[in-house]
This record gives sequence, C-alpha cells and structure tokens, in this order.
Amino acid sequence: MMSRPSTTAILRTGTAGVLLVACAAWVIQARGSQPASGADTPSVSYEFSFPEPEHRWMQVAVTFTELPSEPLSLRMSSASPGRYARHDFAKNVFEVQAATLAGNGLEPSRSGVARWDVDGHDGTVEVTYRVYGDRVDGTYLAIDDTHAHVNMPAALLWGAGLEARPATVRFVPPSGKPWRVATQLYPSSDPLTFTAPNLSYLLDSPVEFSAFADRSFTVPDPADASYTPTFRVAVHHTGSTAALERYTLAIERIVREMVMVFGEFPRFETGRYTFIADYLPSASTDAMEHRNSTVLSSPTSLDGQLERALGSASHEFFHVWNVERIRPRSLEPFDFERVNPSDELWLAEGFTNYYGALILHRAGLVSTADTMDRFLSAIETVLTGPARTFRSAVDMSRLAPFTDAATAIDRTNWDNLFISYYVWGEALGLGLDLQLRARAADGDGPAVTLDDYMRLLWERFGRPGGDIPGLVPQPYAQADARMALADLTGDPTFADEFFDRFVEGHDAIDYAPLFARAGFDLAPRTPGAGWIGAAQFRFGREGAQLVAPAPFGSPLYDAGLAQDDVLVAIDDRPLSSAGQLDQAVGTRQAGERLRVTYARRGELQTTQVTLAADPRLTVVAQERQGEPLTPAQRQFRADWLDSRLPHMP
Repeated sequence: MMSRPSTTAILRTGTAGVLLVACAAWVIQARGSQPASGADTPSVSYEFSFPEPEHRWMQVAVTFTELPSEPLSLRMSSASPGRYARHDFAKNVFEVQAATLAGNGLEPSRSGVARWDVDGHDGTVEVTYRVYGDRVDGTYLAIDDTHAHVNMPAALLWGAGLEARPATVRFVPPSGKPWRVATQLYPSSDPLTFTAPNLSYLLDSPVEFSAFADRSFTVPDPADASYTPTFRVAVHHTGSTAALERYTLAIERIVREMVMVFGEFPRFETGRYTFIADYLPSASTDAMEHRNSTVLSSPTSLDGQLERALGSASHEFFHVWNVERIRPRSLEPFDFERVNPSDELWLAEGFTNYYGALILHRAGLVSTADTMDRFLSAIETVLTGPARTFRSAVDMSRLAPFTDAATAIDRTNWDNLFISYYVWGEALGLGLDLQLRARAADGDGPAVTLDDYMRLLWERFGRPGGDIPGLVPQPYAQADARMALADLTGDPTFADEFFDRFVEGHDAIDYAPLFARAGFDLAPRTPGAGWIGAAQFRFGREGAQLVAPAPFGSPLYDAGLAQDDVLVAIDDRPLSSAGQLDQAVGTRQAGERLRVTYARRGELQTTQVTLAADPRLTVVAQERQGEPLTPAQRQFRADWLDSRLPHMP
C-alpha cells in the first residue's frame, strides 16, 4: 500500500523557492517580449514530484492564493492543443486533497467528471493529487523510472476564473536521478523552476524531464541578423550517438530551408524553439505542434527511421507559422474543456503536410522520386476516394473531433465517407502551388506561388502578434483565406473558382498537365486493366473476407458485396491469398465480367462483378523515359523544388 504524506508537508516542499521565482523578473530573450502580468499579480504555483516513478504516477502540488470568497472551481482539461477530439484526462487523477495555508483540511467535492469544488477556504488553497500516465506521445502523460513525459492538459488541475494568472512550475527529480527539463516554458535562475505568463501558455507547454541527449544550434533571422533564435533538440532515445548527430544536422537544414518560405522567424517568447523527441520502444508514433516547441515520438530507433522522423519534424516546424500564429478563428482562443471543430484544417494541417514534404526535398533530405511518390499518394487518395462524392474538404475538416485520435467502439463507414483533411489539404496545397506557377509561366497571372500566399497570410494574421503570450489576436476565417488568394493573384474569379470547386465543392484538380509543366508524367499505372476496387481483405483458408465496407461505386459494391462477406472463388479459382486474387483479376480488362462465389453468414451465393478501369496512377520523370526536359520544364521544376538558400551549410 502506498504511503500517503500529508497535504501540507508535500505542498511546503520547495514552495518558498517557487514563490520567489514568481516575484522575480521574467527571463526573456526574445526581442520585445514582455511578461503578461505585473509582479504584484497573484500567481499559481505547481510542483511536480515523483516518489515512485516505476509505478507510473506523479505527485502534483498546486497553491492558489488571494482567492475570492466563493468556492474554488478546479478543472481538468478534456482537450489538448493540436488535438481536435475530446480526451478525458481526468480519468487518471486520484487522491485529490486540499487544505488551507494553515493546514486546515478542506474537502474537494467532485461536481463533474473533470471538476472539483473547494469551499470554506481562507483565500488560499493548497491542493495535492496524483495522476497516472503511461502513454508516450503528444497528447498524454508518461511516467517511468527513465523519464517524465508531460503534456500539461493531461497533468494539471487549474482554477476556473484564474486563467490570466501567471504560473510557476518546479520539478523535483526522483532520488538519485540527474534529470533535466526541456520545455518552452520561461526559464528562471533555477534550472528546475519555470514560469508561464498565463494558463493558455502553460497548458500549451509540454515537458520532457529526463537525462535526455541535448543538442542546439542557432540560425540568424533572414530579415534581421540581430535576431538569432536558438533551436534546442532534446532527445530521449535508445539509438546511437551518430544517428542523433545526423538527426540534429538534418533538423537544422529543415529550419534553415523552411524559414525561407516566410522570410523571417516568429519572435519566440523566450528566444528559443525546442524539439522534444522520444524515440523509445515504449513510445507511440505521434507528433504535436506547440507555440515554441514540438513533441515527436516513435517506438522505432533513430538508427532505423531517420527519414520518417524528419518528416514529422518538418511538418511540425511549419506549424510555427501555420496554425500557431496563422491561426483559424475556430481555434482561438483554444477551449480546453470542449472539442474544437474547425472549417479550416484543410489549410492548417493539409498545407502544412504539403510543405512538410516539400521542404524535405528542398533541404536535400529526400529524393525527387520519393517526393513525387508522396504527392502521388495524396492525389490518388482524393481522386479515387468515394468520400469526395459526399463531402468537401471543409466538411472533412469539421469531422476532426471524430477522427483525430478519437475513440469509438461501434463500426463505422469512414472508409467511404472520410478523406483525411491532412491528405486532401496536401493535395489542395500541391494543386494550388502548381496552378499559380502555371499561370505565371503563361502570363495569365502575377509571378506568385504558394510561398507568396503563405507569406501573405503570415503578414496579415501571424506577424502582427499581440501583448498576451500564447494568444493570437488576429485569427482568420475561411473568407479571409479566400480574399487573400484574390488579393495575391489580383483575380477574384480565380480565387472564387478554387474555393468554390475544390475547397468547398467536390471537384478534383486536374494534376496531369500541371505535373507535365515540371517534366513529370502522371498517368494510369496499368492502362485498360481491370479493377475490383480498393477493398480491404483478410485472407485465410476459407477465402478473402471483406473486413471493411465495400467502397462506394466500386465493382464489388455494385455487385452487392458487403463487409464480412467472404469471397471464396472467382470463376471457380479459389481465393485463399492475395496472390491468388491478383492472378484472378490482374490479367482481366476493364469491362470484363467475373463470376464470384462468396459466403454470407455461412451461406454460399454467387454474383457477377463487372471490372472497372484501374484508376491508380504512376508518376515518372520524363528524363527517365528518354525524353529530355525542355528549358521551360527545367526552370519550372527548379523554381518549385530546389533550395531557396544560397548554399546549404
């Protein structure tokens, strides 16, 4: 049985040091940054300690002072910055205790699943609780004897009505552990004590507390050489030092290349941006953006997944501008107690997906062939996805609360009704970029690209900034994004057509002539070949079982085949493996009819399946087919894909 120290004893540990920091000057390196509150503003003081980290819980002590006379309402978040679905973090909180500063016990009353009320206080309330965490990713909390990986919404009780108060957070390592802190929180003279100017910034500040590997580099701002932010790479991993060095150098290349899209860095509040990475067998694959940091996690060692790890880092760093500062109005201010639906995730996440891949190529970290294959995958998903018939890219954005790491126990038809706003938005960003470049090449529009569009959004909505750290005073709406495109091109008709047809409508961009501009042939993979649809099967001795709904409009769907049906034979040829299915279909042409024997609830039946033309595509560089590039194609490709830097360091 776990021992239970008194509330007062735990809360008084280190309290004097925490309160002293709250009254000290903020340590801010970023030019022009100011604390949100004066020194006389009451603060909230947290202390994290780890009496038994091997059991995956931590102790949190928090002190609230100068409270009004009404009951203190304690809340636990159910939403986390960067996530759009609901996550009930309160389920992991236990042993909540409260007392006055004098040590008089108070009884927290749980008035909701994520709410505790504390009455009868004397203006000060000291609260302790324990919180369990065993998931290493960008959303939850993870504690063990090697580290504490803390996403603040999954860890903190906070006071309703006190959101504007500054906070201090002190970390107490387990006995004998030389743990350090990596975070975007404001540092102090004590390396284990940090501050936040308000609750919004605090909850948006993840922490890695461990003996992590620590690397850093600086990059001068392209627009202001006097501003040189520091980029910290804090990696808790089991890989080699050599892999870590390659990873850090690659991240620096990404940072240097990406800033060229916008022409300048944001003014990071502490003058620093932190990459927090956990590459551990116990980690889940995830990546999550924050205002001045990101969390990256994977169960695979850096030695075996460098390119994938860099893809996540590239995507998340683009969020420094897009989302964290160029922010949809639907996400600002972020509501920590409810889901945060948004119409604009096709731009916020999808365009970020596009640039995440494009910057890897511009930085020389991914080959042209791999980059084109990546873009092809996004195009195919949109062109062949049946969901496009039913919903627009805006509609898909609105569905994020049901899909972004959300959980459900009922079976759904999402394969037919949903295309990820990441993927659809990536295809839209790709298509718009190429359309703008093609218009400029033809003299039908100004010499602008998607880089210029993102820079315009930055100038209008991101760069202006505000007086309250962590908040965005000028978020945009969908209409603003449309207007910005019209202003950039000087052509409202073009902007309206793009938004009406491709963003808010159901049309798909014609990519083949756009790719041809850069000397890439986008064509059917197997012209004229028959196709039964992008169905999902589980193969066994009894046949090929449909484990998801048949795709709308596919030959299988039109033939009446449905989820759970087991395809036993095609034209009397058995189907116990993927190879046998390929042999039965792969030699047939579009329009041919096949006799399919299938079992439904144990009863054998037959039907006719008429093969469709295979819609899958391939992309090949012209020069690989013996067709030399024209000067115009060569220039188009270079302007699109080549580095923006005068030289790579």
